[in-house]
Amino acid sequence: MIRVVLPAHLKVLAGVHGEVEVDVAAPATPGSVLDALEARYPVLRGTIRDHGTLRRRAFVRYYACERDLSHDPPDTPLPDPVTTGAEPFLIVGAMAGG
Repeated sequence: MIRVVLPAHLKVLAGVHGEVEVDVAAPATPGSVLDALEARYPVLRGTIRDHGTLRRRAFVRYYACERDLSHDPPDTPLPDPVTTGAEPFLIVGAMAGG
């Protein structure tokens, strides 16, 4: 099980509270986590990544183990603490403006 922390607005959209957990086959990657998340919560399709290209939306970032994974390829294996459930995979809405 992979623990996933969603930003507040996506929690509301998905109708969840707190962290969610998704079952992902090894090797767990950001792409496989998002696939599992969108399969479990179809309402999230297109909110985190583009429908057609599956590229991350511009104002969304991924973090794990205090590391920004946003620009890593989607098939990059997640750190062991995330795959063991010790640390969550965080999806964060980026801030912009001045």
